Amino acid sequence: MPNLQLLLVGGAIIVGLIVFLIIAKFFNIWLRARIANAPVSIVNLLAMYLRGVPNALIVDTRITAAKAGINITTDQLEAHYLAGGEVTHVVLSLIAADKAGIPLDFKRACAIDLACKGTSKTVLEAVRTSINPKVIDCPHPDMGRGGKIDAVAKDGISLRVRARVTVRTNLDRFIGGATEETVIARVGEGIVSSIGSSPSYKAVLENPDSISKLVLHKGVDAGTAFEILSIDIADIDVGENVGAKLQAEQAETDKKIAQANAEVRRAAAVAVEQEMSARTQEMRAKVVESEAEIPMAIAEAFRNGNLGIMDFARYKNITADTDMRAKIAGQENGAGQ
Repeated sequence: MPNLQLLLVGGAIIVGLIVFLIIAKFFNIWLRARIANAPVSIVNLLAMYLRGVPNALIVDTRITAAKAGINITTDQLEAHYLAGGEVTHVVLSLIAADKAGIPLDFKRACAIDLACKGTSKTVLEAVRTSINPKVIDCPHPDMGRGGKIDAVAKDGISLRVRARVTVRTNLDRFIGGATEETVIARVGEGIVSSIGSSPSYKAVLENPDSISKLVLHKGVDAGTAFEILSIDIADIDVGENVGAKLQAEQAETDKKIAQANAEVRRAAAVAVEQEMSARTQEMRAKVVESEAEIPMAIAEAFRNGNLGIMDFARYKNITADTDMRAKIAGQENGAGQ
């Protein structure tokens, strides 16, 4: 019996010592939460410790929320922390939204924070951008092309434009909404379309705000995480005469095509000429061949008695007379030349 009492006393002392150590470990945090009117029980602190949750972070974050008049339980903060979220950013974003009169509840803030995970953005930055609008350069300086957008009016003159887009975060579309790159691309497309539909580059220079109005009218912020407040043309320069350059290139191309067609026709004419020369030589050969048969025909006529000596003499006289006239005519032509 004395041994049983001794065991009970020893067990009670051990339990008391454990309770004392637990209270001593978490007393500072418990007292800080109690004084800040955001009480957390020792049991909850111990449970956080056993779950591997930094209880000091959770308690301090809850104290910050309570001081700002926002009621958040430690269970909600623990759940978001275990999901991989930044509880500090969530609470600070809730406070900022509350002070600015922007409707934002804890669940949506947590969803935005988790959506920002793995990116350079945070839920706090999103809320701050919703309160204080952000200015985006279009095109982005890192995109090259001289920091300007090239567009061509209907008269063929190119314009180089740089715009500044003022946006603020649309928290309702932040989750799943397109990013800044999409906004920049759409604004650039709108600028090119606006200048391209202008009859002259002078009209654009006279009223550069027409670009902004047309781009805003298209609703380029649809489906994005931002709301466009304004589009301001920061700089616009006159570029080269693209229309004249294209016409000159087209004329040069047409010239080369015409030269190629002329060369084809010339080659065809040369071929025809060569063919005709060949035919002329062929006909001359036939004439020579026919002339070579004349003496044979005369001899045959002598043998058959169809040609007499006097006939042959007259033939020779006529031939000689013809040759003489031909020679005289040749000499006269030579003297005349």
